[in-house]
Amino acid sequence: VLLNKSEDYYLSDLIAPGLHNVGVMLPYTGLHYMLFDRVEDPAFVMTSANPPNQPIIKDDDEALRRLSGTVDYFLFHNRKIAHRCDDSVVRLHGIHQVFLRRSRGYAPAPIVLREKAKHCTVGLGGELNNTGCVLLGNKAFISQHIGDVENVETRDFLEKATKHLIRLTNSKVEAVTCDLHPKFTTTRLAQNLADENGWQLIQVQHHHAHIAALMAEHDVKEIIGISCDGYGYGSDGEAWGGEILFCTRGELGFERLAHLQRQPLIGGDLATRYPLRTAAGILHKKVDVEDWLMQHRERFPHGEKEVEVVLHQLEREDNAIMTTSCGRVLDAVAAVLDVCYERTYEGEPAMKLESIAVKGEDILKLKPIIANDVLNTTEMLLEIFENRGKYSKADLAYSAHAYLAKGLATLAIEKALEKNVKIVGFSGGVACNRILTLIMRKIVEDSGLKFLVHEAVPPGDGGLSFGQAVIVGFSNL
Repeated sequence: VLLNKSEDYYLSDLIAPGLHNVGVMLPYTGLHYMLFDRVEDPAFVMTSANPPNQPIIKDDDEALRRLSGTVDYFLFHNRKIAHRCDDSVVRLHGIHQVFLRRSRGYAPAPIVLREKAKHCTVGLGGELNNTGCVLLGNKAFISQHIGDVENVETRDFLEKATKHLIRLTNSKVEAVTCDLHPKFTTTRLAQNLADENGWQLIQVQHHHAHIAALMAEHDVKEIIGISCDGYGYGSDGEAWGGEILFCTRGELGFERLAHLQRQPLIGGDLATRYPLRTAAGILHKKVDVEDWLMQHRERFPHGEKEVEVVLHQLEREDNAIMTTSCGRVLDAVAAVLDVCYERTYEGEPAMKLESIAVKGEDILKLKPIIANDVLNTTEMLLEIFENRGKYSKADLAYSAHAYLAKGLATLAIEKALEKNVKIVGFSGGVACNRILTLIMRKIVEDSGLKFLVHEAVPPGDGGLSFGQAVIVGFSNL
């Protein structure tokens, strides 16, 4: 469980550095209690036995061989591990529980739906924080947390875990579904499984799957969905991530009604790792960013030379990859406020920005700028940039959150009224953000509409396989 660090927090600053919360679990086995009986320390720092982006190591000999230079102690047991299963992670948004990871203690217990699916379907998720899902009748069996499927080991883990679920449930699979992205590892795996087994293969757009998961969880037939994250392959081939969608159960398609302003990713994927690049791409048409970037040249791996390359790329912005990602906007705010300059783990800049914002207030009170169903994000970042030094980082960070939440909620309410839809939902990795969620909830509910968030599956990519499976499973193939 993610708990907020208290005023008298006494554990090491090296635990969850830069964050306002820390993951805590109580002893849940006799062995845990025996460990505490032998030491005076108030807590152990424990982690799963896996290098970054690799599956958990389940064999003792392999753990010693691969991790002996990394960890201080190993906790072994004389019982062999049959199946890898990471810890589940949850946090609270007010009174609402939110899964960041649904795994040990929950998987593979099924999500029980109100209606039976038309087709037994396997969902393979996306590329990051992945899970697999088998939809059989009115039960969706979601696998344990798989992780980032960007190497052979994790890809094999996903395949084995999914096939294990199929055997466990004695499923007669009719279709396999995956993300729309043509180069995802899961897309290739889905194609292989379809060819091997004669299953029908259907690709599902990333943000549609997020909203479909939310709809299935709450048994909703139609919804205006706010789907926000770092990246999802759009129906037009562009990078999406701040979307307002109209979705209907049983339909393979959806309607994109509105989105965040398209912004350039200077250097492509490098901008997702070094958010100063994203910030420069957003700001450069409004202010001269050269001096600012030079002041931060040490934050670039190649210093001044890299800044010069970035400035050259800004002049040729027409060639840049464009994105509507909400996650990238939050990253840019984090860079402008000197909160985070490099993403060393998934979501780091946005998470650290939220940790700063929890102590702030909406000092700027910016009114959302909306035109042609697009929420302007340039002017918001410009306001943050120009008010550095005038207001605290906490207040500016909160103001950025408030602007995005108000803008997205306003767009969703407007579209709900147009479509005569009574429910607005929020999904995607950004829906793990407590500040955004609570502000949106108040605005939507004050308008007389119902506001839904995830309670049984993760809002992030851990719920994608479930969303994919229900879209295809309830459709007319």
